[in-house]
Amino acid sequence: MVERGAHARSDGERLSRTFAALADPTRRAILARLRAGGATISELAAPFELSFAGVSKHVLVLERAGLLARRVVGREHRLSLVAAPLQDATAWTLDYGGFWEARLEALDALLRARTARPRRPARARRKRKPRRG
Repeated sequence: MVERGAHARSDGERLSRTFAALADPTRRAILARLRAGGATISELAAPFELSFAGVSKHVLVLERAGLLARRVVGREHRLSLVAAPLQDATAWTLDYGGFWEARLEALDALLRARTARPRRPARARRKRKPRRG
């Protein structure tokens, strides 16, 4: 039983790292760039107004989340996208599909009930007499 709890905590931590990594637009842009194929940190840094060190920090967060793989060839570090954590995050969000489906069906029923009722004509407002002071 302890192992199961540790495994669940490990999965939860991994999912938290994935969502934390995806929370930053620069990191999402780096992942989008890597969908086209591997790149060096210098190549990834080129479109950003960040220092090499700044992009390296983003890369490190993505690596810790398991979203990047690094291959070192001589002095060159080639990075590539690892999609498995994204699949886990997608599966987690899809688990809420039933919740949202039920909510949308309830909203649909409410709207249908409101439009099915005959509308009452608006009452004319009575004009108030001006006060005499």
